[in-house]
Amino acid sequence: MDRPNTWLGVLALAASIAATLNAQPKSGGVEWRTYGGDKGFTRYSPLDQIDRNNVKNLKIVWQRPAVDPRIMDKFPDLSPSNYFRGTPIMIAGVLYAPDGVGLLEAFDAATGQTKWVQQPVEPTLKEAAGQSTRGVAYWRKESDERVISVRRDYLYAMDAKTGKPCRDFGENGRIWLDRHTPDQAGYFGYPGPFVVNDVIVVGGNGGGKSGEGYGDIGFDSHARPEDIRGYDIHSGKLLWTFHVMPRKGEFGYETWGKGSAEYVGNMAAWGAMTADERLGYVYIPLSAPTVAFYGGHRPGKNLYSDSLVALNAQTGKLVWYFQTVHHDLWDYDASTPPILGEITVDGKRIKAVIASNKTGFLYVFDRATGQPVWPIEERPVPQSNTPGEDISPTQPFPTKPPAFERQGFSEADIIDFTPELHRRALEVASHYVFGPLFTPPSLMTGGKKGTLALPGAWGGGNWNTGAFDPETGIYYAVSMTQPTAYGLAKATDPKATMAYWIPFEGLSSGRLPGEIIDSDFDETGGLNVDGLPLWKPPYGRITALDLNQGTKLWTVANGDGPRNHPLVKSLNLPPLGNAGRPVALVTKTLLFVGDSSNAVVGHAGIAGAAKFRAYDKSTGDVVAQVDLPVGATGGPMTYMAGGKQIIIVPVGGKGYGAGWIALGL
Repeated sequence: MDRPNTWLGVLALAASIAATLNAQPKSGGVEWRTYGGDKGFTRYSPLDQIDRNNVKNLKIVWQRPAVDPRIMDKFPDLSPSNYFRGTPIMIAGVLYAPDGVGLLEAFDAATGQTKWVQQPVEPTLKEAAGQSTRGVAYWRKESDERVISVRRDYLYAMDAKTGKPCRDFGENGRIWLDRHTPDQAGYFGYPGPFVVNDVIVVGGNGGGKSGEGYGDIGFDSHARPEDIRGYDIHSGKLLWTFHVMPRKGEFGYETWGKGSAEYVGNMAAWGAMTADERLGYVYIPLSAPTVAFYGGHRPGKNLYSDSLVALNAQTGKLVWYFQTVHHDLWDYDASTPPILGEITVDGKRIKAVIASNKTGFLYVFDRATGQPVWPIEERPVPQSNTPGEDISPTQPFPTKPPAFERQGFSEADIIDFTPELHRRALEVASHYVFGPLFTPPSLMTGGKKGTLALPGAWGGGNWNTGAFDPETGIYYAVSMTQPTAYGLAKATDPKATMAYWIPFEGLSSGRLPGEIIDSDFDETGGLNVDGLPLWKPPYGRITALDLNQGTKLWTVANGDGPRNHPLVKSLNLPPLGNAGRPVALVTKTLLFVGDSSNAVVGHAGIAGAAKFRAYDKSTGDVVAQVDLPVGATGGPMTYMAGGKQIIIVPVGGKGYGAGWIALGL
């Protein structure tokens, strides 16, 4: 893909702005030291130069393409994806970030001008090509400053000043992370590495086919999970390994019946980690097992799938864990960053860890002990009629706070904008089984196309969910309302390693179960009536939860949604919300959430021009909005440089390309 014309002249623009910004008095400013803002991943900044009175004056002050022009000039055939994940960190006036092909770039925080760019190990197009990751990590001791990144199969340590490899780290500054999985999954770590004191903690995406169980021959349940590993920050030496799939003799092995612990995979930390460096604990959310929609071959609770685990970062030993979903059949990963914050409950100050998953629940614990702040009850859930399935009779339900996303599906959830739309939507819904949260996948028999579950496999909550205001104890959850149809068919292939599967095109399509065989789905993968979602809005929402009280404060739609659709345009509907995965940024004065680009995986987001909105933190009212050429693809961040507060938003989209946009007054 050619570089978009949008980026022509970017460097000249940056240079002209540089003269103005560099003339400003220098200030120490406030940094953004980790991908999530801090080691507790609050996505919070105490900056207040941009406030509710002047936020309407925010403008684009500079832009930077997702891949430095000098790399593109060397490798003109590079075609970086528009799904650009990289959120920068800012240290001492320098931004460090993974670029559109996963190379590490350093650029001036005030102007966006390049300081250095990591070079491919070999000067070939194959070596230069890659995918972006979400973030990098920074470490400093005296004069030794290192930026740690993951690119493809390697863990890198780079000199922060020069961009040169740290020669004492691994082999010439890098360590090979591949584990030779049975399904040749290789290694890829979207969240990037995480540094806890002097230990680099690495998760990854794991072996397996994203939980669907679609192997090269089809219907394959065999893979290998991605273990958590700890490396020495100085030498790169492997210090420890935590087995997310317990091995024989380890606690949890017995929760995998029929010997399935020997071959089931996919579980991994593909979401971001957090840490309490004083305790020395790292908190890691883990994903669902391979073949998340059928589990007859893996009876039991299946530890540590869908779990939050707290590890001693120095030794890798388990401190405590909590499993949010037993024997997952919905791909309800615990992929949301477990945020660390202090709250006051019944007069007691608690250092909490606030976890979530795709169900839309928050699970709040004392971060040292793992004790729930409010009771979490095991409640009966609907049972399966699929032969051989060993569904858990109960699931854990937090008593507080209330869920931030709708759970379960019923006729009351079906659109009723007009009587005719309601009638047509009911007809589509009649082809499915539905019920409360944790209604299991069902067989495609008797005229039914499976179970319609809400939240769906893309989740209510996901990697984008969660920001925490430490001054108020309020958690801001960003979520989308999007069901999934889970329809099981009997496997007939003689090579199949499981009895039932969900027919779909395969991983290359990126589609969810039921989408190719089901005419009820539109091209974006959503159940619809003439392109209108089958269910009631808002389709994308923001929810504020007071974690001192365990109560919901407000919920608002994020974006207009399809209210200008021809079938409802005349109804003057309120904002319906744009489904997608935008990320919240909280400051002392405001809450920022943009529109998600449809370049983000998950059959949601918007195409073309988008908005970046500032919300009143106490009410959810929109205070102001800024026009963006395309939607956000990664998390925004903010810092001070040259006396000015700047907000960076990673963006990407068709016809535009991808890159960073800097907003300022």
